[in-house]
Amino acid sequence: MARQDNRDRDERDSEFVDKLVHINRVAKVVKGGRRFGFAALVVVGDQKGRVGFGHGKAREVPEAIRKATEAAKRTMVRVPLREGRTLHHDVEGRHGAGKVVLRAAPAGTGIIAGGPMRAVFETLGVQDVVAKSLGTSNPYNMVRATFDALKKEDSPRSVAARRGLKVSSLQARRRDNDDAAPVKAEA
Repeated sequence: MARQDNRDRDERDSEFVDKLVHINRVAKVVKGGRRFGFAALVVVGDQKGRVGFGHGKAREVPEAIRKATEAAKRTMVRVPLREGRTLHHDVEGRHGAGKVVLRAAPAGTGIIAGGPMRAVFETLGVQDVVAKSLGTSNPYNMVRATFDALKKEDSPRSVAARRGLKVSSLQARRRDNDDAAPVKAEA
């Protein structure tokens, strides 16, 4: 029975892709010299719309990465994607001094984003997105700001359900507004 549980856990873990975003070496000064520790920031996702991040600290790098990966799997969030490749709408997120702007992009654009945000999008399964980080280059705050933005992402289906409408009527209203916008600009 225990062997079966291990195999199930391995199969479940194999569906996730994990990316190491940052490793920080810290030193504690003691009587005999310095004691070094390591902090790891890891992003984990299934490349189908679920993603999470975790932070782990330990004396050795592999142990810190393992702890961060486990923490990331516990904090996974589901993000609605348009056509399984990009975001539904533009969104901003912030955490501390970190501010990020995420924009939906047409097919073939690719992932245009800085290091920590790129890791989030690759593990999330987004293929086309344009992102800009403003305010900080700290990877912890950039990742948290990106997750703040992704939590604000809404699909047309969830908006329609919340308003008690049909998705087709919601999108028809959007098309009508897009057609009316050039007329106002000409006047």
